Amino acid sequence: ASLPNIWPPQDILPGFREFFTKFYEVCYDAELEILRLIALGMGLEEEYFIRFHKNKDNQIRLLHYPPIEENILRQGKAERIAAHTDYGTITMLFQDDVGGLEVEDVNEKGKFIPAPYVPNTAVVNIADFLMRWSNDELKSTMHRVKAPPLAADEDEAATKHRMTRARHSVVYFVGADLEKTVDCVPGCWGPDRPKKYEPVNAMEYIRMRLQATY
Repeated sequence: ASLPNIWPPQDILPGFREFFTKFYEVCYDAELEILRLIALGMGLEEEYFIRFHKNKDNQIRLLHYPPIEENILRQGKAERIAAHTDYGTITMLFQDDVGGLEVEDVNEKGKFIPAPYVPNTAVVNIADFLMRWSNDELKSTMHRVKAPPLAADEDEAATKHRMTRARHSVVYFVGADLEKTVDCVPGCWGPDRPKKYEPVNAMEYIRMRLQATY
């Protein structure tokens, strides 16, 4: 079962709980639309993935990256967050204009491309569970947060001792209903394309990933 939310006291952050309760529902509505589009894009019935995402077993995280010397980030002596993929079905990321988010080029391992801030949009990443579910038809997005990209007229020497701005982001992690067991999506396997993964229960999958991490 999911852990209960622990909310900041109302007198410390008035309106926080009300806003994020509403925001969660807005994200869930967007999640359903994205899942419908993925299903249609894969030649499936529109509601295929919706049936596995009824319980809203999702998470919202509020992330704060404090200021740090840009050179330390550029030299690899520190990272805001190391390269990784997410566990679930998809991830929706709402970022500020500080910059630093990068995604790996699907055609060139180790090459990362800036994912700049675009006003009034969210970054949507495919996560590991959907990659497994689709028999690797859809690839999960390797991503990281590094130093903000240099301006066109800057070089690294210009950033010596300069502090980055604090970065904030809000992340909505979409997960399948924990009691559901899923198998490879129809159309992603067959006589000439064997299944790479056995059927898995969503709760067991999360436990497996957490044990491997910690």
